[in-house]
Amino acid sequence: MTSLILPSSDGGTREYRLQGSTSWSRPSAPLTARRAYAAAHVIPEVLADNTPGAPARLDWEATMAYRHELWSYGLGVADAMDTAQRGMGLDWAATQQLIKRTGVEAASVVSAGNAATAGKSVRDLVSCGAGTDQLDLDALPAGDAGIKAVLEAYREQMAVVSEAGPKVILMASRALARAARGPEDYLNVYSTLLQEADQPVILHWLGTMFDPALAGYWGSDDIATATETFLGLIRDNADKVDGVKVSLLDASHEVALRAALPAGVRLYTGDDFNYPELIDGDGTHHSDALLGIFAAIYPAASVALQNYDAGNSAKAREILDSTRELGKHIFSAPTFYYKTGIAFLSWLNGKQPGFQMVGGLHSGRSVLHLARTFELADQAGLLKDPALAAFRMSDYLRINGVGA
Repeated sequence: MTSLILPSSDGGTREYRLQGSTSWSRPSAPLTARRAYAAAHVIPEVLADNTPGAPARLDWEATMAYRHELWSYGLGVADAMDTAQRGMGLDWAATQQLIKRTGVEAASVVSAGNAATAGKSVRDLVSCGAGTDQLDLDALPAGDAGIKAVLEAYREQMAVVSEAGPKVILMASRALARAARGPEDYLNVYSTLLQEADQPVILHWLGTMFDPALAGYWGSDDIATATETFLGLIRDNADKVDGVKVSLLDASHEVALRAALPAGVRLYTGDDFNYPELIDGDGTHHSDALLGIFAAIYPAASVALQNYDAGNSAKAREILDSTRELGKHIFSAPTFYYKTGIAFLSWLNGKQPGFQMVGGLHSGRSVLHLARTFELADQAGLLKDPALAAFRMSDYLRINGVGA
């Protein structure tokens, strides 16, 4: 088997021998036991000015090919989310193009009627984030004027998503977190948007470990108090809520919230630490999935979900558990740099020509962190071509001075 020299945490190096690839089969029918969206990343042009503050220029062919790869494994795609670098390099101009292009590609998959996605609609295949990131936070007015600006920004983005065909995900808003004076402002904005929505949407609650600017969301720093506001909104608008995506990395909170949701409202776990047990469920309820880690582990995630469909829940849980250490590492603090690990694995697996990210985010993790990402991906059987991955990893380490 292939081996290479990896850095070790004590400042030295060590030999690592790859375990080899695992064969992960694509589904022969649509997945049904769990609904799952993988939150996909974006791939920049390698010759673009991929530095902080530069306008995002995407490699559209590679970016769309990655979405087709996810669909081929029977997974839905959650697009234009934080995994795609919303608020961290992906500007609204590029985001609009991303939403529109993904909608077109999803429609082509619907028309093709492939085995893994047969009978699916565009809304089944892709959900897209609608937020307020076209606003300049420093220019946001105070009081009612600020709340009105947030509402209009959400409306603009919801219209783009709806016209393109995907399901709307109402993303958490930095602007609303800044402008809101209490829970009433959150309820006013979200209730208005839900009543205006032409079809049910997904509500997104993102914790401060993913975005510190969202502190005090739903009008309180106390999670229990915020949860009551959140639940009140959902109960009053249950017919307009397809589900909720919660990314607080707190399994016990998610289990309690899941049980409290109105009938028919799904909980899409966004917990990239505890997803195996949350998706597996407690015998009464289970979580569906809208996960950034699924963009990295999608072959294994698909086979796990295939096993749930076949009634092999123990095997499904075993597969999900086998990816847990990789998920915990990629999403380790500072968690908002998890996107770097997902892009790194995409590069190692030959899905993009270079290890680059818009906004210069490829510098968000250390050499040691990415070496461990490589090792854990190999141990989980998620290096599609171990020889290619080892070649690219070796080059990355060499140009970064490891072993020099």
